Amino acid sequence: MTQTIAPRVRTVVLLLLAAACALLAGAGPASAHAAVTGSDPAQGAVVDKAPARISLTFSEQVAMSGDSLRVLDPEGKRVDSGEPSNVSGTTYAVRLHSGLPDGTYTVAYQVVSADSHPVAGAYTFSVGAPSKTSVTVSGQAADDGVVGWLYGFGRYVSYAGFIVLAGGAAFVLACWPRGCGVRPVQRFVVSGWLALTAATLALLLLRGSFTGSGKVADIFDLSLLGQVLQTKTGAALVSRLLLLAAAALFIAVLFGAYDKREDPQEKRDLTFGLAIGGVVVAAGLAASWAMSEHASVGLQAGIAMPVDVVHLLAVAGWLGGLGALLVALYRAPADAPVDASAVHRFSRLAFGSVLALIATGTYQSWRQLGSWSAFTDTRYGQLLLAKIALVAVLVGVAWISRRWTGRLAQTVPTAAEREKARVGAGAEASGDAEPEVTGDDRTDTGTKADTDAAGEQPDSGPADTERAAQLARQRAARDAATQKRLRDADPNRFGLRRSVLAEAGIAVVLLAVTTVLTQTEPGRTEQDAKAATSSSSSTSPDTGASGALTLNMPFDTGGENGKGIVTVDLDPARVGDNEMHVYVERPDGQAFDIPEVKVDFTLKAKDIGPLPVVPDHIATGHWSANGVQIPMAGDWKVDVTVRTSDIDEVTVSKNAQIG
Repeated sequence: MTQTIAPRVRTVVLLLLAAACALLAGAGPASAHAAVTGSDPAQGAVVDKAPARISLTFSEQVAMSGDSLRVLDPEGKRVDSGEPSNVSGTTYAVRLHSGLPDGTYTVAYQVVSADSHPVAGAYTFSVGAPSKTSVTVSGQAADDGVVGWLYGFGRYVSYAGFIVLAGGAAFVLACWPRGCGVRPVQRFVVSGWLALTAATLALLLLRGSFTGSGKVADIFDLSLLGQVLQTKTGAALVSRLLLLAAAALFIAVLFGAYDKREDPQEKRDLTFGLAIGGVVVAAGLAASWAMSEHASVGLQAGIAMPVDVVHLLAVAGWLGGLGALLVALYRAPADAPVDASAVHRFSRLAFGSVLALIATGTYQSWRQLGSWSAFTDTRYGQLLLAKIALVAVLVGVAWISRRWTGRLAQTVPTAAEREKARVGAGAEASGDAEPEVTGDDRTDTGTKADTDAAGEQPDSGPADTERAAQLARQRAARDAATQKRLRDADPNRFGLRRSVLAEAGIAVVLLAVTTVLTQTEPGRTEQDAKAATSSSSSTSPDTGASGALTLNMPFDTGGENGKGIVTVDLDPARVGDNEMHVYVERPDGQAFDIPEVKVDFTLKAKDIGPLPVVPDHIATGHWSANGVQIPMAGDWKVDVTVRTSDIDEVTVSKNAQIG
């Protein structure tokens, strides 16, 4: 029966890996974590006069390059001028050429969100009247292709490597100290270190192309690598490599000096030191994810990052320890089997990890979803439900493993049992070709064979040397068969091996779902973006974006240096108190001061206003006012009076839905 298990195990593992790859391949371009919540001009808007610039408002801060915002005319030619700039808050703008003719224009954007994921999309607006356009509107990002797939696979390998490294080392140190001298367990932990190191280096190389062109040829572009190193994600990856150097030292001590310590007091002292150092290194590695991805932005980031570190450590302690236990059950030699006490200790470690996962996972779900409806209405929520279901199944299988653990035999085979197993294994290895010898014949034959094998015959020739080598090979095969027979002799141990194998299989798929989840737009952000889009489509083109309003208005007072752009930001653009910022720029985008700026709000439908606001001068080209009162919701007319000299003055207006 045991001989048929290995092929089945390999088949199951291959199927699970295929499922994991399929899940990773399904990540797609929906991995954007920042969403466009407003624009000026708005999507599909028809404006009477060509704007001096276009602006986009995102749900969070984004990083931009020179080509992040592009505006194309109906023939596909670029009409934007200069590089994009951060106008205010999460609003970014790019200037347009003057005198644009009527027609439909395409705005294409490609940025990197604050949690390190690329965001791309496009929309159109028209000047005068809509027209035909040769530009294909596409929301395809650079992460939607070969480079994106490689980057996603690299993320999966890095997560898996961390779990194997941290969890495997924790299993050896906390549950089975004897395992530090078992070669298969050593190889398991070292493979986690190698996988995490290789994946981190690959992500560094892929990052520039992943957030830029998406071309395979750009992977080894050193200039892009230099740019990556200056970003938050690049710094996190470099920090991870430095911590991996410390992890290599930890592994060397664990499987070297620690294994060789025989004095109990020295071993306890070294265990304490390794435990402290291991926790510090593992927490640092986990922080390299927490400080650069989901947890680092959005609601309660200061709490979310340490919670995310605890979550990752709990995952490693449970799933990584599970993998180490599986290796120990299948590959540990018969003379050093994993005992029931070690399995019991791991069971307690896994139970504590599950409790930590439930607590931290509940907080993360609340933070990323924001509402119960997001569970079913967003891709993030649906993936989270799948993850919860897999965790529930995994806990159920773990309960079965605990039952096998309680029945696991803790007796060590006696010498007679070992000899019986050895004789039986020898008979199987030789196919009963050699008859069993007894009495003096057995003693004489054994003595001669042993003497030949040791090469102690003074007159031994080439034939005797060959015979000794053959006997050594037979002994090795017989010993291997004996170890296998002893390891598989206990039916309770066999049942535990099967249940732990099932746990490990589910864990592979669970890790794939988790990786896709980290690349998916949070439910809270997705719902906010949908709400903003719905609000924008039901109001005027100058409607603010999901709780914030940005209005860009060109002006010309007619005097010297009388041309420019005035921008009004109103936050949260709702009934009650609001904060207002006014920015004045020259046509070339340079901020400059003018003698006076005034703002009036008028709601004609209710015969309210004008409500005057005189903002205070804050900095060059920047005015601000707090406590701006909006008494009720409606379509408000915003008038901005700009005076550039004692006699040169003009008032520009726009309507906006507020409240």
